[in-house]
This record gives sequence, C-alpha cells and structure tokens, in this order.
Amino acid sequence: MGLSPFVLNFFRAILVASSSQGNSDLAVANQIHPLRPQSGFGGYYVAGVSCLSWRLGVETNNIIGWKTVPEECEGYVGNYLLGGQYRKDSKVVTYEAYEYAKSLRVRKKDLWIFDIDETSLSNLPYYAKHGFGVEPYNPTAFNKWVATGKAPALPESLQLYNNLLNLGIKVAFITGRSEEQRDITQTNLLNAGYHTWEKLILKGPSFKNKTAVVYKSAQRKKLENNGYNIVGNIGDQWSDLLGDNLGDRTFKLPDPVYYIS
Repeated sequence: MGLSPFVLNFFRAILVASSSQGNSDLAVANQIHPLRPQSGFGGYYVAGVSCLSWRLGVETNNIIGWKTVPEECEGYVGNYLLGGQYRKDSKVVTYEAYEYAKSLRVRKKDLWIFDIDETSLSNLPYYAKHGFGVEPYNPTAFNKWVATGKAPALPESLQLYNNLLNLGIKVAFITGRSEEQRDITQTNLLNAGYHTWEKLILKGPSFKNKTAVVYKSAQRKKLENNGYNIVGNIGDQWSDLLGDNLGDRTFKLPDPVYYIS
C-alpha cells in the first residue's frame, strides 16, 4: 500500500532539512498529532500510558531481547516517530555530543564512531509501511529497501557529522549491514550528505553468527590498534554502545522500533 499524505510530507521535510541546517525544524511542523498525555484530568485512565512506559523501558535498556513493538503501541510509536518528539529527542542527544566535542583538544587521529541505520540514515520510509516495528523483521523485505539506496539522513546526525569534521575530528561508520551491501551503502551515504569518512566498516562473513556487541567491539579494537583515538561513539542501539573499546563517551539516539543484541 502507498504512504499517506502525512508520511509523504514528513519525508519531504526530512530531505529538505538534511540539505539545509537552517531548515532543520521543518519536519516538526509535519506531525500527525501530539503524543497522548500521561494521565487525564482527575487521574482517569488514558489509552497509551502503557506504551509511554514501554518506550521508557526500551530506551533505558531495562526491556531487552524484545522482537516486535507491542501491537497496541503501533499508533503511539508511529506518532512519536512522525511527530516532532523524535526529532526533539534526537536533537538533545546530538547537541550534548557537540558540546562535548567542542571541549576537546583535538588530536590528529581523534575519531568518532557513527552507526548507520537509525543513526546516520533513517529507515522510516520502510517502517512506515511495515507497522512501525509491529511486524516481525523480514530480512528479505528490509534488504530490498536497503538496495534502493533511498534512506534519508537523520538531520540531527548529519549536522553533528558536519560539526565534528569542522572541529577536525575524523569519522568512521560501523554498521551491521553485510559486506555485500557496501556499494549501495556508500552511495546512499554520499547522496544523503555524508561526503567523507576514514573507514566504512560492514559485517563480514567471519562475524555471521556473532552478536552486534562482539562484532562492533572487535572493529573498534582494530581502529584503536591502528592508532585512532575513539573520542565519541553514537548509535541508536545499546549494542552500539556496550562491549569493549567504546571510546571516551557514548551517545544513545532513540529507537523504539527494533532491538539488536
């Protein structure tokens, strides 16, 4: 089925915001409707409260190993992602990351790690058509979407990326995408505005049955063994930010759509 006008307007705004920092708040105006309040007048029950609590548990990594978004939370997650709050939450994270980066005395091989999916690039066009995480993960369908190379940048991450480069901090991408997806991933990153990087690391066959924590820890260790100083690390999954050789500081972007261990 096709995307609704609301969703299409949101993605148009995302693309405009990605190419112009001055228009970074345009997508906020294209929200479906505000999130439900936490409680009603007099304390009566308001539908959606359990979903607010569920998302808190997800973001704090207290709810782990979950496979899909609860069916009753599809509307809540959709409104969160397509409304203004997701962008506001992302902006808080990247603002703090930039403030930290500005405090550093930058060295020649200082490096910042970016995850790709739901960090550098957004797969919202895909998830908007697949229940915002309610549907079980379908690798065939998702990889078909990846192969289009049309994922837009998350504007807040793109702005942080540009700010870091201006400070003289180098950038590397570490993604759970497979090595077979290197060419389309590189093209998508370039088209989305990520024009340079030190390393683009994708998951090779030797890590096929390894967790994301094991895989990403090993790749960060290799970077440090090659003389890089990992001063920052940003991702949407806790598995981006757990394990070894994390870097000096980590920053967690919101993601209530899926969980990777």
